[in-house]
Amino acid sequence: MGKLYTALIGLSLIWGTSFLFIKVLLTSLEPISIVLGRCLFGTIMLFAIIIVKKKKINLKKMPWFKLVLIALTNNVLPWLLICSSETKLTSSMASIINATTPIWTLIIGFFLFSSTLRKSQWFGIFVGFIGIFILSDVKLGDLYSGNLTGILLMTGATFCYGLASHLTKKHLAQLTVLETSFLTLLISTIMSFIIVLFANPRSIASIITTETLGPFIGLGALGSGIAYLLFYYLVKKGSPEFASLVTYLVPISALFWGAIALREEIHLSMIIGLAVIFIGVYIASIKPKEKSNVTHAA
Repeated sequence: MGKLYTALIGLSLIWGTSFLFIKVLLTSLEPISIVLGRCLFGTIMLFAIIIVKKKKINLKKMPWFKLVLIALTNNVLPWLLICSSETKLTSSMASIINATTPIWTLIIGFFLFSSTLRKSQWFGIFVGFIGIFILSDVKLGDLYSGNLTGILLMTGATFCYGLASHLTKKHLAQLTVLETSFLTLLISTIMSFIIVLFANPRSIASIITTETLGPFIGLGALGSGIAYLLFYYLVKKGSPEFASLVTYLVPISALFWGAIALREEIHLSMIIGLAVIFIGVYIASIKPKEKSNVTHAA
């Protein structure tokens, strides 16, 4: 269990800093350029692991259309939305909204993948959205504020994550963790490169500089390369439920990094909203106890 908890804490620290690195990179790069750099460094890291481990990937037998779909919904689109949201929000608030991903996963499963939801799960979803409302601290006069725009963008990213998790489970179960991670990141790199090429080709040369190299190593190589392997290690050696505990730790990690490195203010509404979201996620994730078939003597 010691290795599992070490991996869990390590993953939360890595993913917590991702929001910090995005905020730093936004000072010199536009959102889609950050997505390209993140995908590129993650791909390079996983490719290096494949070389070291001498793994072979049969490219002819890969479900390419499904891989493209997962790459779009799990990488390119949510990362673009996250980067765009952080032009409006602090890294801390973005990370807190990210904690609603399990709630969106349940909702999407119910409406799109024929999953059933218990009453307790519906109640947990309701509580989670109350947490978002408290977190946003939206006033009637601020309905069109940048703060609300950022919250909607970040919520869109969590929706994408929830959708991608179901698509991955349904369509890519036959692939290994390393195959899924590497190929989706590779496809994401190509997709984001094409977008940057059409949107602002001159920005390609400014993606890798002395100022962006460090943040991209943290965001891409660690946050998108090593982090994937850590997460699936937790799922395999622990359980999906154990791995999902990172949802609770990442916002705490991000709040810490944001306050220390970026001097971001932590408001009371953020703490209360985070606590309510955690309660909602916890209620929604409680599984009913299985009834015992053992007959006890009177």
